[in-house]
Amino acid sequence: MILTKYKHACFTLAHNGETLVVDPGKFADDFTPDNTITAIIITHEHFDHFDIPTVEAILQQSPDAIIYAHPTITQQLSGMNVVAVNAGDVRQAGSFKLEFFGGQHAVIHENLPPIPNLGVLINNSIYYPGDSFIAPQKSIPVLALPVTAPWLKISETLALLKSVSPRLAFPTHDAIASDEGKLIVDTMISAEAKKLGIDYQRLTEPIEI
Repeated sequence: MILTKYKHACFTLAHNGETLVVDPGKFADDFTPDNTITAIIITHEHFDHFDIPTVEAILQQSPDAIIYAHPTITQQLSGMNVVAVNAGDVRQAGSFKLEFFGGQHAVIHENLPPIPNLGVLINNSIYYPGDSFIAPQKSIPVLALPVTAPWLKISETLALLKSVSPRLAFPTHDAIASDEGKLIVDTMISAEAKKLGIDYQRLTEPIEI
């Protein structure tokens, strides 16, 4: 599979001529859809992960693409091809096996009720927790690691990295960080990753996983 990272929380996987898009949110303005998109995964309803105009733009290019998301999202997408999923569900989307985990967004503040959030494991190869620190209890080769957010402390990010212990980890959820902020988190995470024998990379071009 070819992994391409876009701004903030968006990335794609290409395999067997098909493309899977994850969290095409408001900040992913460097992502341009094409006609190879088989499926779209949306982990939760926050606008930096779920942007209806972006989804509509994808469907203009790939009208048969299926959207996999929690029922709170699929019910907002009238007239689109949707599959409602919950934690524990397993689905096959073309060349991509999808397993969903978690169920709830990380706590932002006690006065803000948590919303549904689903982590996703794709082809037993790459795991993305969405806005959570939920980790599957299985071997994960590649981890999309959230590194900056209103709901996140760097200690929680490092704990997730250690819990999953992937071969490769790359930072995500970082459009809100300045270049200086990215340097700070990359320095801290790289040091811990080195101790754990994990390859931590900021992805600037597509890679094969």
